[in-house]
Amino acid sequence: MTRLRTTAVHGGREDLADLGVHALPLDLSTTYPVPDQAAGGRALQDLAEGAARAESPVYARLHNPTVARFEQALAALEGTAAAVAFGSGMAAVTAVVQAACVLAGKPHVVAVRPLYGGTDHLLSSGLLGVRTTYATADRVADAITPDTGLVVVETPANPNLDLLDVAAVVARAGTVPVVVDNTFATPVLQNPAALGAAYVLHSATKYLGGHGDVLGGVVACAEERAAELRRIRIVTGAVLHPLGGYLLHRGLATLPLRVEAAQRTAVELARRLAGHPGVGLVRHPSLPGGDPAGLVGTQMGGPGAVLAFTTREDPAAVVARLGLITPAVSLGSVDTLVEHPAALTHRLVPGAEREASGVPGDLLRLSAGLEDVEDLWADLDRALSGACERHYIKPSSSGERALVQTG
Repeated sequence: MTRLRTTAVHGGREDLADLGVHALPLDLSTTYPVPDQAAGGRALQDLAEGAARAESPVYARLHNPTVARFEQALAALEGTAAAVAFGSGMAAVTAVVQAACVLAGKPHVVAVRPLYGGTDHLLSSGLLGVRTTYATADRVADAITPDTGLVVVETPANPNLDLLDVAAVVARAGTVPVVVDNTFATPVLQNPAALGAAYVLHSATKYLGGHGDVLGGVVACAEERAAELRRIRIVTGAVLHPLGGYLLHRGLATLPLRVEAAQRTAVELARRLAGHPGVGLVRHPSLPGGDPAGLVGTQMGGPGAVLAFTTREDPAAVVARLGLITPAVSLGSVDTLVEHPAALTHRLVPGAEREASGVPGDLLRLSAGLEDVEDLWADLDRALSGACERHYIKPSSSGERALVQTG
């Protein structure tokens, strides 16, 4: 069995030598010739019933070789038999709920907050015909009913970095499958399937792609569960575009290096923010009290590259003063991103419920990128200190250019 970095580089590339190529092929075909129509029909039937591959791809909504290679690579990193990719993280979440609840005739979900705001909104909206009970991690067993089809958790939690003991939740769930959103940790730092999770979900848009230029979602799981997800993907059309599959697969090769580098920066920024007069509470598992159950080093291989902190003044004012750090939703990119969850990603979660789950209105979420930590700190320090400095070059009276600072 190869180690993580080797698997990240070589996973899903096993057939390239036979194809006579070195770089990943990109297959953009929407349809495939089927001169033997009977064989094509058999292939279509196999794929429609959830098979991972068939005699022919037939049609891109049924199968795409480029996307399949990405799925194989991600499954190898998560230690599962299979993975199924979707057009977005929310499409992946939707498919899991449809498979575990709607198709199984168990229209009840138990969820542990906080979750990504889009997931929270989907579960509480009733859009999929399910009802949701929100419970704390230690009360999951109490919330389960005979109609419960799924337990939904995210760890580290979005956006406040709460850590959750996956094995303990799986034990409390009993026979009910558990889906773990592993977006923040990535397979570099955590493998929930090894702890009993039935589904391991990623917004692949984040760290797996890593460059802010591809949208996608993926679920790693056992083959029988993957077959159900493929059936749903085919019927709903929630497919990942081949170019997305290509970019996500390429991103996996550098995933360990990017996560490890960004994590080092996050640890240092969290330490400095904890002592800044413009900051209230800082949330990161590396800080004292940030990992009360001691999950870093056991369940997780590290504290991760996302942190959160509250500000002494209006968080919108702090964000407006940033110059280097990008104010934007999403995370896991090569550049550092910051956002105000109450205003953006968690806006659709009712305020009182959001606050009760540990996401106050003055919290900012920061995803550390790959910039120099000193440059990031200088930007944060200026913004938090209220010094809106701008530097520009102005011609002097003698015609020479001089550096001017304005505050």
